[in-house]
Amino acid sequence: MKYLELIVPCHFGMEAVLKREIDDLGYDISEVEDGRVTFLGDEEAVCRANIFLRTGERVLIKVGEFEAETFEELYVQTKNIPWEEYIPRDGKCWVAKAASVKSKLFSPSDIQSVMKKAIVDRLMKVYHINWLEESGESFPLRVFLKKDKVVIGLDTTGESLHKRGYRKLTAKAPIAENLAAGLIMLTPWNASRILVDPFCGSGTIPIEAAMMAVHMAPGMKRGFTAMNWNHIVSKQLWKETATEAEELVDLSAATDIQGYDLDEEMVSIARENAKLAGVDKFIHFQKRDVAQLSHSKKYGFLITNPPYGERLGDKEAVKEIYTVIGERYRQLDSWSMYLITSYEQAEKDIGRKADKNRKIYNGMMKTYFYQFMGPKPPKMRNTI
Repeated sequence: MKYLELIVPCHFGMEAVLKREIDDLGYDISEVEDGRVTFLGDEEAVCRANIFLRTGERVLIKVGEFEAETFEELYVQTKNIPWEEYIPRDGKCWVAKAASVKSKLFSPSDIQSVMKKAIVDRLMKVYHINWLEESGESFPLRVFLKKDKVVIGLDTTGESLHKRGYRKLTAKAPIAENLAAGLIMLTPWNASRILVDPFCGSGTIPIEAAMMAVHMAPGMKRGFTAMNWNHIVSKQLWKETATEAEELVDLSAATDIQGYDLDEEMVSIARENAKLAGVDKFIHFQKRDVAQLSHSKKYGFLITNPPYGERLGDKEAVKEIYTVIGERYRQLDSWSMYLITSYEQAEKDIGRKADKNRKIYNGMMKTYFYQFMGPKPPKMRNTI
């Protein structure tokens, strides 16, 4: 098999979680940068990364890396890449996204057009044609420029990996599925512990937790752009990886995962999404105000994405919400609480300083993941 260098972008602040996921898949990490992790793998790794990674955005095959300070250098260096190894005669190729940080070349549209021309010129010369029909499969590219270093990735994923395929209906400000999964993975929660999301919205956090509990791969119910690239990744490898994912699912798992929301319609949406994900029997959704939050058991977890109060006029209402969160949390004996928010007064209104907080970018919005640690449950003694 041919060895490849694969780049997986992620939410800023989730690099360590993604790295751990890739390690767990058995691949060697070559680089960890802000917002992405690069690792070494083979063609099978393309399939396994797309189907199994919970916190990544997409899987890119690294096809080129070079320095460029001028558009002429960008053109020449791009043209020198053996594009014919990736893009067939009728392939449709374009630079879907270009991002530039602290580089002399900073215009995304100009970077995209210069690179497109270089690729077309190369392919027309190699294939001895005067026109590229681009009537075949799609080969989108993603380009990163940082301090004049250009990194080019061929996008094997297509629609972002956070699109699991189960969320047909959403709340007004839904949390992305891969971010929700990452937040859960930043906690010590496991399927044997209680998990409650008192602001569940369309159900993303409970659904992602349930998928973890039953070992359901996040990408097993969707397709990927590279599934049609038979010259790079065979259909057999995709089939074998899908079979591997199916065999790992354990629908006999016992869980106590609950999602509450004040909006009856959102509760219905959450139930429907859970059903589409195939985990509806592992989650209990109900209409409930956070002011009614209580639980008789100990050592549970609150993991949630409460309102941020971003709109003018929301601040007073949000202050009340966080005050109530704090009040209800203090009544939960031995529980831990983890919440993500951009609301600056969260700790003050909750009435307790978080044991830890972690800066995470939810899209372009800076948020903090506040971690209030409860005690660990006592270890079960073995009895003979």
